[in-house]
Order: sequence, then structure tokens, then C-alpha cells
Amino acid sequence: MVGYVELVKRARALADSGQRRVLGITGAPGAGKGTVAERVLRELGDAAVIVPMDGFHLANAQLRRLGREDRKGAPDTFDAAGYVALLRRIRAAEETVYAPEFHREIEESYAGAIAVPPDVPLVITEGNYLLLDTPPWSEVRELLDECWFLAPDDEIRVQRLVARHVSHGRTPVEAEEWVRRSDEANAALIAPTRARADLVVVGDPR
Repeated sequence: MVGYVELVKRARALADSGQRRVLGITGAPGAGKGTVAERVLRELGDAAVIVPMDGFHLANAQLRRLGREDRKGAPDTFDAAGYVALLRRIRAAEETVYAPEFHREIEESYAGAIAVPPDVPLVITEGNYLLLDTPPWSEVRELLDECWFLAPDDEIRVQRLVARHVSHGRTPVEAEEWVRRSDEANAALIAPTRARADLVVVGDPR
């Protein structure tokens, strides 16, 4: 089993390369992407910054206009082209780049909330669709120097998802329905993308 010691070692090697590097962390909803990213960031400190894919959720008003609000989180409910463009800027920028940040308490993103200074060597980006092979998501892989796929126990992952939805206002019944209908449909789409990862982390890292 791959643990945090190995993950931090790999991330530090990227940060110490002497060039701007981008590390991707992906997996199904509830896989623990944000948790792993934050743990690595704590170890690397000022040598890294996290830029989550979730900042590119389409606004709820746009999802209503498009008739996609009931499946928020699916690939076509993000500004994927905008995410790709940001990653390109981050790789080449000689000035501070500002990225959006998603806030679960309001289910919306704030523009320009995350600063990525040019002297930070490692950018960690995490999200569901980093290895998806359909355009424009398919352009993400070439912009990542390394990508990890998290594969925890599915039963534990689903339990975490239900608990997350309940903590953000859904009833347990509503949370179960959303996970089974929406999150798990997305998980099935993401599962085959593990073949494109540099590292598959089976189980929760320790």
C-alpha cells in the first residue's frame, strides 16, 4: 500500500526539480482527493499551492439555464476549457495567476480566490476528470507532470459521500438518492481513467 511518506517524497521531488511542475490527484467522488492534496501541502509548505478543478463548476444559474442542475458534478457541468486554459497559464506564467475556488456551503465559486505566485515550484490540482479522454478534458493529461489516481474501498467512499451531502444540508434520504443517481454515475465514468495515471493509490494512504 502506498502511504503518505511515499506520496510526499514524490511530490517533493517534483517541487525540487528546478522548474514549475503540476501534480494531478484524481479519482471518483469521495475518493479523498482534497484530503491527500492538503496533507501533501502541509508537508511541502510554501513550495506548493492547491488549485482544485472544482473552481470551474458552472454557476447554478447557468446549470438551470442548461437544464443540468439535477446532475451537477457531471463532466458537462464544468467549464472544462477554462480549466485547461488556466493550467496552461500556470505552467508558463511569469506573474501571479489567480484561480477560482468552489465553496460547498453556497455551491458556487469565487473568481480569483487562489493566488499562484510564479516562485511556487509545485501546483497541485485535484478533481474527478483529470484523466478523462474526451475533449476538452483530454487536454489536461499533457499538462500534468505526474498524476495519481486514488482508489479507496468503494463502500467507505460512498459512506463518506453521503455524510458530506448531509453535512451540507441534504436529508439522509436525499443524500443517498443523489449519491446513487449522480455521484456513482460519475464514478463509473472515472474508473477506467486509472489506466492513464502514473500511480494508483489503492486504499486510503496512511
